[in-house]
Amino acid sequence: MSGLAIARDVAALRGQVAGWRRAGETVGLVPTMGALHEGHLTLVRRAKERCDRAVATIFVNPKQFDRKEDLESYPRSEAEDVRLLESVGCDLLFAPLDVAVIYPPGFVTRVSVAGLSACLDGLHRPGHFDGVTTVVSKLLLQALPDVAFFGEKDFQQQTIVRRMARDLDIPVEIAAVPTVREADGLAMSSRNRLLTPEQRALAPLLARVLNETAEAIAVDPTAEAAPFIAQARLRLGRGGFDKIDYVELRAADDLGELASLERPGRLLAAAWLGRTRLIDNVAVG
Repeated sequence: MSGLAIARDVAALRGQVAGWRRAGETVGLVPTMGALHEGHLTLVRRAKERCDRAVATIFVNPKQFDRKEDLESYPRSEAEDVRLLESVGCDLLFAPLDVAVIYPPGFVTRVSVAGLSACLDGLHRPGHFDGVTTVVSKLLLQALPDVAFFGEKDFQQQTIVRRMARDLDIPVEIAAVPTVREADGLAMSSRNRLLTPEQRALAPLLARVLNETAEAIAVDPTAEAAPFIAQARLRLGRGGFDKIDYVELRAADDLGELASLERPGRLLAAAWLGRTRLIDNVAVG
């Protein structure tokens, strides 16, 4: 029998959190879709460092998949996920077995963050961020943690979630945690396990190109970034990536478009190796 407490419905989740609250304890939340890796475990560790209790959630959210085949192929491994969460001292797992726990019959509400959701991944994955903000708003309200932890690998996502929480007066701090990487620089992602050995060997080029491009842009903040970005796209294509959705320089605070490095920036990219889409980003300046 697992030592990790598992809540399968909202009432059980709220009941456990309420008990901690009565004891004066703080709560950190780590929302995930499972298929956990060291990046997720780092978020749980950060939650344990900052809060008395750490809650992880596992829910493969159908509303954030723009392609049915992606939803069907998304890796699921609850038993292994539970083992990993136990290894880092997670206090509670909220893992509904039925989609209806999150989206009961008749559910029609959608949470959408205009502007921030319309660029980058929002252009290439229609409806994706509406699905993210809808489920995250529900998870925040269901658990009502003090702090929710998100990885910077999904930089656009954590920016959108922070804006959503602020706009809706959800009393939860949104904390960003730096991207965790493999030894060769590849950003850790549940999707990495879908790569073939040949694709996995090519994948670290994405991070390498982003880092080198960011360094080049930072040399002269007044210079136009477009030539450096064009070169980055060319390198990725020549390096074996099948399709490049975007490589863009954006403002770090609000994802506004930047022609040059007039304020702190973020270089973000999304590219495909076969049927697997990888995203990554690095700070600039």
